Amino acid sequence: MDWTVLTGFDFEVIWRYLPALLKGLWMNIVLTGLGFIAGGIVLGTLLAIANLSRLAVIRWPAFIFVEFWRSTPLLVQAIWMHFAFPVFSGLQTTPFQSALLALVFNVSAYCSEIIRAGILGVPKGQFEAARALGIQATTMWIKIILPQAVKLVIPPLVGTTISIFKATAILSVLAINDVMRAAQRVSSYTFKPVEIYTTAALLAFAVGLVITIAGARLEQHMKRTEA
Repeated sequence: MDWTVLTGFDFEVIWRYLPALLKGLWMNIVLTGLGFIAGGIVLGTLLAIANLSRLAVIRWPAFIFVEFWRSTPLLVQAIWMHFAFPVFSGLQTTPFQSALLALVFNVSAYCSEIIRAGILGVPKGQFEAARALGIQATTMWIKIILPQAVKLVIPPLVGTTISIFKATAILSVLAINDVMRAAQRVSSYTFKPVEIYTTAALLAFAVGLVITIAGARLEQHMKRTEA
């Protein structure tokens, strides 16, 4: 390894264009947050419950939706959502809206399986006891089943959140000004790809580390409250 090559790097260019990279990184964080909340938590939970329904008219559409969005690449989904969806729906979407829709549907498919596994991990006696007491289905899910399932799904959801954050880089194909798009533009302008892309990688690593630490602390907090 020739470490003397480091002396040829222009680290000043990093500080000069760091605001542009941070602005792009913020776009990745926003997409990750919206994708996780809207797709992973809200839509993912609804799909998980639908997949566990005894009614085939509810279960099969949810199953097909999940399998379709899990079995196709996010890159193809984003391009299709931006160019084909407006043709079929008549609704024009911005690159950000198209990317967000594709991400939400993609994330919901993966997270629904995690949440479904968490629900199946709740003892069946909890369901039977709730029905024996005459508790309404909505109350049973909100007050009894889902709170117990949450404790089981936090670790895999943390890992999925990091995967969501990394997947947002793919959405730069729609010309969204994320960190990878910003790094590409700055690199082309300065002819300093090593410095710029290394900085982008370190920024992404920092965000992933924060997500991991936050998830670990949340898991520890829930264990303490349970004890």
